[in-house]
Amino acid sequence: MTGKQLAALFFLLSFLVLTPWSSGFAGKTKKIFIVHSYKKNHVCGQPQHDGVVKGMALSGWRTGQNLEIEAFYMETKQKNNTPERMQIQAQKALKAISRFRPDVLVILDDNAFRTVALPLAKEPLPIVFSGMNGQPETYNQTAVFMKNRKHPGYNITGIYEKLHIQESIKVMTNMLALKKVLILDDLSPTGRAISTQVTLELASFRNDVSLLPCKVQSKTVNSWEGFKKTIARINADPDIGAFYLGSLLLRDAAGKTHTAPDIIDYVINQAEKPAIGPNYAFIKMGLFGGASVNFFAMGVQAGKKAAAVLNGKDPGSLPIDDARDIALVFNLARAETLGIDIPKDVLLSADEVYKK
Repeated sequence: MTGKQLAALFFLLSFLVLTPWSSGFAGKTKKIFIVHSYKKNHVCGQPQHDGVVKGMALSGWRTGQNLEIEAFYMETKQKNNTPERMQIQAQKALKAISRFRPDVLVILDDNAFRTVALPLAKEPLPIVFSGMNGQPETYNQTAVFMKNRKHPGYNITGIYEKLHIQESIKVMTNMLALKKVLILDDLSPTGRAISTQVTLELASFRNDVSLLPCKVQSKTVNSWEGFKKTIARINADPDIGAFYLGSLLLRDAAGKTHTAPDIIDYVINQAEKPAIGPNYAFIKMGLFGGASVNFFAMGVQAGKKAAAVLNGKDPGSLPIDDARDIALVFNLARAETLGIDIPKDVLLSADEVYKK
């Protein structure tokens, strides 16, 4: 960040700290401001946003009645995905927040958390995050915002996006008798966060080989061209029965950015093995399936925490929770293309089945 950017951010933070957030409201009407890392209507961001609204409504806070909601879209996945551009968007978000003067700030995804929420750690504004892939403890080393997950202690709490990779691998191995699963990640912040989650979640398996349902290997993909070669390798390797798609932001030799829609489209057209999808949205877009995170349900969890703050709870007293709702989801069209017959008992136990 440049000196001018630091000065601008200092000015904004000073303004935010000095602003009496609760003044000027009529009756019981409250304000929620939601900052997205994503663009508007993004497949990952919009379900979380809708879930937040639902969670608020389930707790008695409804738009048009006693709640006003405004959103800011940082578009950091494809358009503003350099550190400099993210900081520019963060400053714009902070300005919008200061104008709106919310009672609670909701943050969706890591890029927004890192650039907007962390600078406001320990300040008066209550913050609830959703969809954090990175480890809270790692972010805490950059700016202290919590004492521990069970009792954060300050102004920030939220929902950690646990991927439940163990369960995904178990489900796919039992269903397809897999010998090996290859887990893909990339060099983006989300990719590195997925890599860390894989290491942590599979630690018990890797310490005791007898617990592994199959061999599990990880690979970091550092370019679009590298991703294509990796898919070709997966196709050619008879031992690799499936792969986990955690590579979601790649650049090609010309500098063009390829995000989830491009990457999933390539998988659909070129991969000959099933891809385990990390969430509902990607399976709906065409990945094979597995046990995955429900973005909407995660947003509902975050919305209920925000509602609790509006009802008088101190955010520092609300624990940072894992995303609870892990669901079994499959895309039948993809299964048919791959020639995979999903057992009826598995389909009957699935939470969601997409047919196209």
